[in-house]
Amino acid sequence: MKTDKPPTIFLPGLLCDETVWRAQMAAFAGRSDCRVADYGTLDSLPDMAASVLGQAPPEFVLVGHSMGGRVALEMLRLAEERIKGLALLDTGYQARVPGATGEQEAASRMALLALARNSGMRTMGAQWASGMVHPDRLADVPLMAAILDMIGRKPVTVFEAQVRALLARPETGPLLPLIRCPTLLLCGREDAWSPPARHEEMTRLIPGARLVLVDDCGHMSTLERPGEVNKALLAWLDVIAG
Repeated sequence: MKTDKPPTIFLPGLLCDETVWRAQMAAFAGRSDCRVADYGTLDSLPDMAASVLGQAPPEFVLVGHSMGGRVALEMLRLAEERIKGLALLDTGYQARVPGATGEQEAASRMALLALARNSGMRTMGAQWASGMVHPDRLADVPLMAAILDMIGRKPVTVFEAQVRALLARPETGPLLPLIRCPTLLLCGREDAWSPPARHEEMTRLIPGARLVLVDDCGHMSTLERPGEVNKALLAWLDVIAG
């Protein structure tokens, strides 16, 4: 399909796939050629970025959610000239902190990995997902089923690889002031995993970046509030097109 806008690469987060982008791909239909990245069993964010770049068109825009936002920043580090727009959703930019806080994060992630090995991915997902969405959405049966089905499709080997990638995530703070492409930051106002304050910091660091906070929304913004997310992304896409 020929369009007047660059192709769009959607970068999913931890244990996510095209499920989290269905509403956005539908909204982009006819306006941008879209694809969703798959990281396979790669266990480092730089390797994920290099893999996606190796399959990408010469120029494109990036939309990354959660871990996918971190992959997007690594792609920017490797090939800034190819990226015409950047949208970072419910994500972060800092490396794992040293000391007790970093060790606590590692222990928490490894405990979830152990649960997945012993009881299955869906059982682990049920525990993990309880903190991923707005509390009011926990009773939304179709939403929670979509999230748990998505997690349940992933093998433990992929979970382990992505946990290792996140624990060894690079620091990208120095990269943020160097970003020159149109940049959107978006976050659920009640995101407990990647809170608004972090996105406000990123907005201050990235020249010309725009921040959108989505009300009554947790970490899984594209699934929880697809209409609001689509509105922000389509406005950003129009800016890129000029």
